[in-house]
Amino acid sequence: MSGGWLRPAVFGAMDGLVTNVSLIAGVGGGGGSQHVIMLTGLAGLAAGAFSMAAGEYVSVSSQNELVQSEVNKERVELANNAAAEQLELVGMLRRRGISAATARQAAAEISAHPEKALEVHAFEELGVNPAELPSPYVAAAASLVSFSVGAIIPLLPYALGFDALAVALGLSALAAILGGGVVARLTARPFWRGALRQLLLGVIAATFTYLIGLAIGGMATA
Repeated sequence: MSGGWLRPAVFGAMDGLVTNVSLIAGVGGGGGSQHVIMLTGLAGLAAGAFSMAAGEYVSVSSQNELVQSEVNKERVELANNAAAEQLELVGMLRRRGISAATARQAAAEISAHPEKALEVHAFEELGVNPAELPSPYVAAAASLVSFSVGAIIPLLPYALGFDALAVALGLSALAAILGGGVVARLTARPFWRGALRQLLLGVIAATFTYLIGLAIGGMATA
């Protein structure tokens, strides 16, 4: 959808938010200063954003290469076994409820144009349109930018001079509610369901890292 940017953008923003608020909660729970939290959060933002971008690029590129490999195999079959492929297309059309006579006529017309035939076979057999594969560059850029946006939210209070973990956690909780709710509405689900799910996931992650930081910080001062 939309050149392959929506999924990595949504995933990246939520991942950036949960990752950095958990990181900040862990460092804050361990007694880290405002400077240490800012440094840790910015390092987490940079590392996470580039890691997400690289992962999306490799993932989408590999997926496209696999699809192209299968499409090339189909292209060879169309070139070397045109009659058999046309009969196969007739079968596909028949399974869609088209009459035998109409299916044979349509298959003959489609097969007369190799690229159109390839497109139809790829869609019916692989579920893809070879001309509309997602761009790995778009996916990587969307992931990098959205992760950065999500990850910067927990850092905003510290950047503005508030050395208060509670403020960062509260702002992150609000962002999780809004982000989860908007995603839910985009998929025609209730706002509250997506908001609650995202909030609970963020709370669980941040709580665990806070407790780890608290325990390690207590050991250091013991």
